[in-house]
Amino acid sequence: MLTRLEINGFKNLWNLDVDFGPFTCIAGENGSGKSNVFDAIEFISLLSSRSLMQAAQEVRSTRDDRSADPKDLFWQGVATPGHLMHFAAEMILPREVEDDFGRKAQASITFVRYEIDIGYEPPSGYEKIGRLVLVRESLRPIKLGDAPKRLRFPCSVVKFRKAVVTGRRAGGPFISTTERNDDRIITIHQDGGSRGQPRPASATRAPATVVSTITGADDPTILAARREMQSWRRLALEPSALRASDKYIDDRQMAIDGRHLPAALFRVATRSPKQNGDPDPSETYARVANRLASLTGVGVRRILVDTDDTRELITLKMEEANGIELPARSLSEGTLRFLALAVLQEDPDSEGMICMEEPENGIHPANLGAMVDLLRDLAVDASDKPGEDNPFRQVIVNTHSPSLVQLLNSEELLFARSVPVRDETGKIARVLSLAPLVKTWRDDQPDGHSVTKLDILPYLTSPAGSQISLIAPQ
Repeated sequence: MLTRLEINGFKNLWNLDVDFGPFTCIAGENGSGKSNVFDAIEFISLLSSRSLMQAAQEVRSTRDDRSADPKDLFWQGVATPGHLMHFAAEMILPREVEDDFGRKAQASITFVRYEIDIGYEPPSGYEKIGRLVLVRESLRPIKLGDAPKRLRFPCSVVKFRKAVVTGRRAGGPFISTTERNDDRIITIHQDGGSRGQPRPASATRAPATVVSTITGADDPTILAARREMQSWRRLALEPSALRASDKYIDDRQMAIDGRHLPAALFRVATRSPKQNGDPDPSETYARVANRLASLTGVGVRRILVDTDDTRELITLKMEEANGIELPARSLSEGTLRFLALAVLQEDPDSEGMICMEEPENGIHPANLGAMVDLLRDLAVDASDKPGEDNPFRQVIVNTHSPSLVQLLNSEELLFARSVPVRDETGKIARVLSLAPLVKTWRDDQPDGHSVTKLDILPYLTSPAGSQISLIAPQ
C-alpha cells in the first residue's frame, strides 16, 4: 500500500506531496494534470522491473513513440545539467514474498520509505537522444513507533495497523547512496546486519535501479519493496479485450486491459472447494451477478462461464431475466467494465494498488452510485484485519465528473487544480495542486492548502443555461 507520495520535477508535478488511504479519488477539470500522478506511480512501478530508459519509454507520454527523448518526462521538458526528478514513496510491504526462484522470503520490517533521484544526460557523439541517469537511491525503514503519525487515514489500530505494520530494523537503511571520489556509490545493506558485508556499486553508468536487480531471497526487505511496487497496476480496460474468450492455455490472471476476464472468473470461482472436495463455482457466480444486478437497466439472472472442451475455449456469458444467454461480446462497454471490477473484487489473489482513470466512462448517471460502491468495496477495509475475505488492496481513481464527486465522502476526495508558481528561472508556470477538503484526515497543514465545499461548488454546479429537463418543441 502506497501511503505517501512526494514528487518534484516530473512533468507538471512540482513539490507535490500527497497522502493516500485505501480508497482515494482525485477529481478536477480536464488539463489540470491528474493523469500525471498516475504516470508517476506507473513510472516508479516500471523502475522496479525495467531499466531507466525502458521505464521512460513505457510510461504514458512516450509509449507510442519509442524514439522519444526521455527529457519529456522532466519539469516542462527542461533538461539543464543537474536537473533532477525526485520521487519518494512511503509504503506498507507484504511480509511474506517469493523470489524469482520460488523461495520464500520474509521482510525484516513492513513500513519503509523509498527515494530515488533521476537526472538527465544530453546526447553526445552519434547519440540522437539523451539518457536517464541514476543519481540517488535509498530504502529506509520507518520506525513502528512513528506509524501512528505516518499512517494518517482512519483505521483500526489492533485489527489493521498492528497487523500490517510489523517487524523491526535495528540498523540503518537497506539501500543508501554516498559520494566517493567524484563517483556516486549505491550500497546494499544486509537485512540482518551481521549476515554479510555491505555491497557497494557505482551508480555513474547504472542502467537500472538497485531495487530492480534484487531477484533472490538474500535481501528480503528490498525484494518485498520490489514486489510491492510491481503490484501497482494502472487499469485501462478495453472493450475488445473484455469481450474476448480465453483458450485453456491462456493466463488466468486478468490483464490491465481486461484480457483473460473469463479465465480469471473461472479460476476464482473454482478455487474454493465444497466440503466433499468438489469445486462449487455457483456462489462466486451468484455474487458477481448480484453485483451486476445493482446496475439500472441490466436485467441479469445469472453469470456463468462456459468451458468448451472441443475448442478448448473459456467464454463468459450473462443470462438475462428473460432466459436469453448473451456472450461477453454482446455486452455493452459500461457493463463489461463494471463486470471486470466485480470479478477483481472476488479475487483474493488480486492485491496491491489499482489505478483507474475516469471509472464513470460508459456508465449511465443512474449507475454511478453502484460504481462508487464497487470501487469502495474493492479497497481493503481498514477497520478489519486483511485476509482472504479482505484483500490488502488499494484503489486510486481520477475523474472529471461532478456527478461522481457528489457521491463521494469528503475523506475520499482530493481536489485537483492547476496553480501558478515561479520556477527556478523566475518564469511563471502552472503545476498540479491536490487539495483535501477541510476537517478531513489529510487537512493538517496551516498554509490553507485545503478547500471547502464552497470552493468546489463552481465545479459541481451545472453550467449556466444547461437544461435540467427536456423541453418539448412548440
